[in-house]
Amino acid sequence: MNFLAELRGRLRTALTELIPSDVMTDVGPYAEMLKPTQDPKFGDFQANCAMSLGKLLKKPPRDVATDIVARLKLDDLCDAPEIAGPGFINLKLRTDRLATEAVALIHDDRLGVVAVPTPRTFVVDYSSPNVAKPMHVGHLRSTVIGQALDRVLRFLGHRVYSDNHVGDWGTQFGMIIYGYKHFRNEAAYQTAPVAELARLYRLVNQLSDYHEAVKTATALDAAVRLAETALSEAQRQLAANPKDKDAPKAVKKQEAVVAEAKAAVNSARKKREAIDNDPALQTLAAAHPQIAELARQETAKLHAGDVDNVALWKAFIPQCLAALESMYQRFGVKFDLTLGESFYNPMLTGIVDDLKSRGLARESDGATCVFVEGNAAPFIVQKADGAFTYATTDLATIRYRIETLHADTALYVVDARQGEHFQLLFATAKAMGLGQLESRHVSFGTILGDDRRPFKTRAGDTVGLESLLDEAIARARAIVDENDDGKKDGPELDTATRADVAEIVGIGGVIYADLHHNRDSDYIFSWDKMLAKTGDTATYIQYAYARVRGIFARNNIDADALRQAGGTILLNTPAERQMALQLLRFSEALSDVVVDYRPNLLTQYLYDTANSFATFYEQCPILKEPDATVRNSRLLLCDLTARVLKTGLNLLGIRVAEKM
Repeated sequence: MNFLAELRGRLRTALTELIPSDVMTDVGPYAEMLKPTQDPKFGDFQANCAMSLGKLLKKPPRDVATDIVARLKLDDLCDAPEIAGPGFINLKLRTDRLATEAVALIHDDRLGVVAVPTPRTFVVDYSSPNVAKPMHVGHLRSTVIGQALDRVLRFLGHRVYSDNHVGDWGTQFGMIIYGYKHFRNEAAYQTAPVAELARLYRLVNQLSDYHEAVKTATALDAAVRLAETALSEAQRQLAANPKDKDAPKAVKKQEAVVAEAKAAVNSARKKREAIDNDPALQTLAAAHPQIAELARQETAKLHAGDVDNVALWKAFIPQCLAALESMYQRFGVKFDLTLGESFYNPMLTGIVDDLKSRGLARESDGATCVFVEGNAAPFIVQKADGAFTYATTDLATIRYRIETLHADTALYVVDARQGEHFQLLFATAKAMGLGQLESRHVSFGTILGDDRRPFKTRAGDTVGLESLLDEAIARARAIVDENDDGKKDGPELDTATRADVAEIVGIGGVIYADLHHNRDSDYIFSWDKMLAKTGDTATYIQYAYARVRGIFARNNIDADALRQAGGTILLNTPAERQMALQLLRFSEALSDVVVDYRPNLLTQYLYDTANSFATFYEQCPILKEPDATVRNSRLLLCDLTARVLKTGLNLLGIRVAEKM
């Protein structure tokens, strides 16, 4: 049973009886004010709605609370409600009811989680890398957040399509094709095709950036001088008018402009120096002065159906997708759909024609754009050269998800920097008559290094996702070895088991370290915190699971037989009661996750569950308990704990080990 949902439902009924319909038609927001307590001395749940309702009903909040309690029907669930302070309503679940519900979990494969009565069809759009480049740390958050939401929604009973909307058709392929035709190392391509394609992309991009940096050097220097002149003027105005409240803001704003202009100059300088200081690259740059334009032409030829370019694209794609799949296997990620940009290409002309026919798109500087009220930036659906954009593809994707997948909701798990794009996309789709699909940008922050800048290697390169996982596993292996070698009765794990546990702990640590943060927040990546055996980490929770399994294994207790034998669950101590209450909140935790699509609420629940188990394990003897009935009850609580931890971690995409 989801006690929170049940109590809120009964509070809603009481409020409906109490509040006249002409005063309020929807009491739901007030019922939602009933929440779990932070301190057990206030009971298990607390409602503070009486304070807000007191103003509405023009009555003292404590009197309102008394009226609410008089109408609450809770005898079968709770002890007598208590009114505290100005009008807090404290509720404590009956211990016998807790025990009954805990016993019900023993034979429940879903651990008290009831499937939603009205399933919706979701599309969870996540990961979405460009296929011809190795995945890097920037893809981590989308991949693990998306996978967690996908799994939780399915477990709750919704229909879900996981969709990897890969970049397999854009300008990167023009660059790769140009590089393949002019710079490829045939032996390297035959040995490791994806690595060679990635090298070609980086090379063409680097040469293009070099020529752009040379071309714009004078203009960038001029921009710095203009910004510095404007800053001097702002500083002069501040000195002349020190009481002007706007003057300091103007100085600060102009200082930011100067810093940005200088950063652009420094970035361009580094791009020039990287080529100028390398004779081989300098020779290539001199031989390909129009490389950026020529690469764009290769893209245009591909999109126009050029036989040679299409043949190359078809040769590249399977190898690139296979490389991505090997990475997803390490995360345990499986997609229902991998519909890249190329899939939607035949639909794009129709999208633009539709926008024009509805009067939503018009020409601006040669491009076809949609102008959304309240946004200065246009939503470009076709460039001046005739090329389509991400905007066009995304509109075609929405139409496909409505007409073919019959989706109710689409979740776009994409970083926060794309916020404006999705605002324009959703507004345009609605104007096109595609608003029946509830679209949500599930945004997230950035992974930072110790310098609080985007996490990169010491050389300044973006951290590759494969190398990140390899290092996580290597570090986890050192911890596993140390832990196993330090056991008082000697090591328990053979070499193969140690390797398997290291992979479980290492990859699980990476996933959990990301998910346990509020997705909107940036966070600093820390190896030490990520793999710590104590604190809010996957390792700590995995150890709690392994501890339970160890109790059963060392004492030859068959968990399946224990469940089949059944028995009662006794909650005679505070630790036992808290353990049962925590386990029965699993359904509540999953429901909380999907309110605003925040997996960190599940990580918090699992961490709290592991903490409750640590207290229970310390305070309640299990195998040494002389009373067989009590011992059996505590073993059942241990087994339920392991099952909840394993199921919850699995919903996050994290495995467990039987021994650690």
